[in-house]
Amino acid sequence: MFTRESKIILALTGVSHFSVHASMLIFPAIMITLQKEFGVGLDTLGWMYMLSSFLFGLGALPAGWFEQRLGGRRLLLIFQIGAALSGLVIILASDRFVMTAGMMLMGLSASIYHPAGLTIISRRIRQTSRGMGYHGIAGSLGLAAGPFLAAWFATTIGWRYAYGTMMVLWVFLAVATAVLITPRYGMTDVHGAPAPAQTRLKPLFVYYVVAALIGLTFTGFITYMPVFFSENLGHLFSELDGVITGGFATTLVLIAGMPGQFIGGKWGDRYNKCRLLILISAVHVPLLLAFRYGPGEWVLLSGLILGVVHFMYQPIGNAMIAEFTSSASRGIGYGFSFFLSFGIGSFASGIGGIIAVNYGVPSVFLFTAFLMAAAVAVALYLRKIV
Repeated sequence: MFTRESKIILALTGVSHFSVHASMLIFPAIMITLQKEFGVGLDTLGWMYMLSSFLFGLGALPAGWFEQRLGGRRLLLIFQIGAALSGLVIILASDRFVMTAGMMLMGLSASIYHPAGLTIISRRIRQTSRGMGYHGIAGSLGLAAGPFLAAWFATTIGWRYAYGTMMVLWVFLAVATAVLITPRYGMTDVHGAPAPAQTRLKPLFVYYVVAALIGLTFTGFITYMPVFFSENLGHLFSELDGVITGGFATTLVLIAGMPGQFIGGKWGDRYNKCRLLILISAVHVPLLLAFRYGPGEWVLLSGLILGVVHFMYQPIGNAMIAEFTSSASRGIGYGFSFFLSFGIGSFASGIGGIIAVNYGVPSVFLFTAFLMAAAVAVALYLRKIV
């Protein structure tokens, strides 16, 4: 049973985790609306989102260092206050330059969350594994809810209300965190899997290459998936506005990722993780190619399967980092992985915008299929050296 304090921490970190991922997926869901609002193309919007996503990943590196000096509670407050300010900037944005500044501030603020939230859970909740599980589900709900809620706001009362809602939520969370989480709290030891005495640099580096390729793939397909569905699923959802169709279909794909996380966690404890990494990477390729060559109905089915398969990778990848890093370097190891997945991965939104403008949105998925083919090759090499 969780204690009262543990329940409070899980509630506040869970809602914060939800808000991080929901807010970062508002932009892709309303790109069609923003094209008309600011008079720009998908290439420009892709680079705008890339800057925000890059800072979302980059900020995790110094955030881990600051956590040791400020503590998770203070860092959590900094994230919530900074994110609320970014929401205000976006709401008041009158042109694409102010909008980009607000998005960059949002990405930088959101980057602080994971080192803060995960540290609080690991140090202050005795049932750490269960706590991490609930925390992950909250983040998945945010991934799933963000595109649909953003599309709904954009087609009813205005896209700015989507960010306004998040701003109000962040202000509430900041007040609740300041009042309900005590500055000092009894820490509990966490006894995880045995760690190597020294970090195994070679397999860790090779794994990081795979992580970067998967991060590029995720950003690439999730940024342009709402636009793709808006343009290609009208015959399936004829009663819905195009923006709503894109947001709704993308939400279904991300909801499918929730059982994927559960399956990945179970299989990672039972089977060889490198082999699973190879299999998961390989299955990505035909599922992504379906977006380029398949008909609408099959593309939606491929998207749902893609949601399950892609999110199977997360618990397996996190467990592999634990096997390759020493206890002392674990935090830096996770921070660098997060930077690769979201920071380096962010470049796919900019590159994807260029591809979409010159060759069409479906070609973005062809690009990500090539990335995953490369990930398969690197994962095969990783299997040989571990």
